[in-house]
Amino acid sequence: MPDTTFATPRGELRGHLALPTAAEPWPGTVVIHEAYGFTEDIRRIADRLAEHGYLALAPDFFARCGSTLACVRAAFRELNSGAGPTFEDIDAARGWLAGRADCTGQVGVIGFCMGGGFALLAAPRFAFGAASVNYGRVPNDAERVLAGACPIVASYGGRDRGLGGHAERLDRALSANGVEHDVQTYPDAGHGFLNRNQGALAFVFGRVFGVGYHGPSAEHAWRRILALFDVHLRAASAS
Repeated sequence: MPDTTFATPRGELRGHLALPTAAEPWPGTVVIHEAYGFTEDIRRIADRLAEHGYLALAPDFFARCGSTLACVRAAFRELNSGAGPTFEDIDAARGWLAGRADCTGQVGVIGFCMGGGFALLAAPRFAFGAASVNYGRVPNDAERVLAGACPIVASYGGRDRGLGGHAERLDRALSANGVEHDVQTYPDAGHGFLNRNQGALAFVFGRVFGVGYHGPSAEHAWRRILALFDVHLRAASAS
């Protein structure tokens, strides 16, 4: 069961809050799940961030709608339009973390697949100190959309059939805007290579579309993610 709730413009939203064991206060991170929804894998990711010293909140962004399919459709409509209640929930999660007594006020965002798309669009829009975009869709007008974004670390799979060219588009847009960034494509990885999802749907997608975890690529990406977060969230908190 989810272990916390936080206030949003549409009322309380549930989620998983992972607390570090190191002495507080800690920098925070909002974890945005993929289209599979609020899974045990997302909990594990939040817990991993906590182990590294980050106060990590993984909201259940699908908690208010009906079926998973309806939730996914609504979320992708918001991504395509660049507006909607999910963006309000993301900023509410950021504000809730930043306002806690055990948080330094420095908050980052990390997202996967659908969540990676939201994390990317949140980077220039809200007061995040850093963003991690993992196989997130990059809009065609990325150069305009990403002006003023916080530092971004982004990871894509070279075998990802659906996002070919997106890493290159993102790199060009961030370079054009002078945004500090680290964008990398892993040639041996496919879509979802940082996620360890289970169940029938994950099995089918893995077998048919090559979607799924790739250990060497995932661990290298995690090192890059934490390196950028440590500079722009942890070090910024200490200064």
